[in-house]
Amino acid sequence: MIIKRPVLSVERLTVRRGDVEILRDISWRIERGQHWAILGANGSGKTSLLSALTGYLTPTDGEIFLLGRRFGHADWRELRKHVGLVSSAVRQLMADDEPALETVVSGKYAVIDFRGHATRADRGHASRLLQQIECAYLADRPWGVLSQGERQRVLIARALMAKPQLLILDEPCAGLDPAAREHFLQFLQRLGRSKTSPALVLVTHHVEEIMPVFSHVLVLKAGRVLAAGKKPAVLAAKLLSQAFSARLSVRKSGSRYAMTVAAKPRVVV
Repeated sequence: MIIKRPVLSVERLTVRRGDVEILRDISWRIERGQHWAILGANGSGKTSLLSALTGYLTPTDGEIFLLGRRFGHADWRELRKHVGLVSSAVRQLMADDEPALETVVSGKYAVIDFRGHATRADRGHASRLLQQIECAYLADRPWGVLSQGERQRVLIARALMAKPQLLILDEPCAGLDPAAREHFLQFLQRLGRSKTSPALVLVTHHVEEIMPVFSHVLVLKAGRVLAAGKKPAVLAAKLLSQAFSARLSVRKSGSRYAMTVAAKPRVVV
């Protein structure tokens, strides 16, 4: 009998810095075949959770298992290679003159501004990934002339270069205009449906960005898990109103969700 281990298992994760409790008793599992979205207001703990998952923030208590191997017992530098991260912090570090193909290649070595010698195999793999993200035409274009949407796709290819089992997308639509955002979201939908896709984790403030391919949602508030589970159960107005401390309404149109803030009642003097 083959036992399939979860891609990620977080058990009672707590992070304190001095007297400040940043995360408290976080438990969460990503099973194979699942794609998750993480929602939460500013200060809810999303960034701290990502930092813990990628080995940059040491837990005070609790455990993190990736592919059945525990952080702190296995070599975290090796484990971290199985987690791809696309964030604005990475985007801002790229050299303007670096061609997109070299940017993708650099993902294998986890090096920014890669100046080493890429092997023919590396370049071939990077070319195939550019095709996979529907951007083969960008191979020779320098980073400085790429649009925001193109940069996000190239960074996804860069992350995929290391063949991660988990790909975290930290607010990837920030800075995109409405049309570019929708094109990028449709691309994420196709990527997530691919048989070769790693488990996806989308961090966002916007329910509208949670595409149908995302099966589950984790909601954080004040460093704790407010809710975690299948998308239809979690994307409820009462729960999200609690998460964002506002009176919200949620509607579903087809397979997409939208959230709006209810207007405050007018005070008649």
